Amino acid sequence: MTSLADIWPPFGLTLTTPRLVLRPIFDADIPAAVAAARSGIHEPGKSPFSTPWAELPDNELAPKMAQWYWRCRAGFTPDDWTLLLGVWQGDDFLGVQDLAATKFAVLRTVHTGSWLKQAAQGRGVGKEMRAAVVSYAFDYLKAEVAESEAATWNQQSLGVSTSLGYEPNGLTRTTWGAEVEDVQKVRLTPESFKRPDWTLHVQGHEGLKSYLGL
Repeated sequence: MTSLADIWPPFGLTLTTPRLVLRPIFDADIPAAVAAARSGIHEPGKSPFSTPWAELPDNELAPKMAQWYWRCRAGFTPDDWTLLLGVWQGDDFLGVQDLAATKFAVLRTVHTGSWLKQAAQGRGVGKEMRAAVVSYAFDYLKAEVAESEAATWNQQSLGVSTSLGYEPNGLTRTTWGAEVEDVQKVRLTPESFKRPDWTLHVQGHEGLKSYLGL
């Protein structure tokens, strides 16, 4: 019988760490993602996101989250893609870790972003889920560079980056919701990556690799 992963290979990918399972978000997972976001991601008025989506009222947050997941699927091509991975610990949906690239076959560069519900913060989960997608990008997709960024005040995100070996890659100034913020860009290579002391387990890579034309 044909599966969804046969039709759309990104659905077949699963990354497993000692505590977490990262896998693409199915429609059936969207309610769990919405509930996690509604439970709180950050302090009121202090958005770590350049677009303060997590501060939307409930009646706007849910449909916009669903639209974003569908938009990323619909726009996923070998030349321009955003892979959204739900982060699970057992049956508990903790947040989302994304891995994105443009012209990856040429540039071999990926970008990461994430969110984590407040109840799961402060336990090293953010570092573990970032290490998972970076390990996958370097070891399986053969990426040569991983990039990320955070507002300069966001020491939690920048601390994760530093702990994994990212190096500063310049400051930029940009709009941040209704404000203007200085944003620290960071850059990681396989040589500078401070690898975790665990092994990433990967399922479904070959299908995704083929879909990306790698």
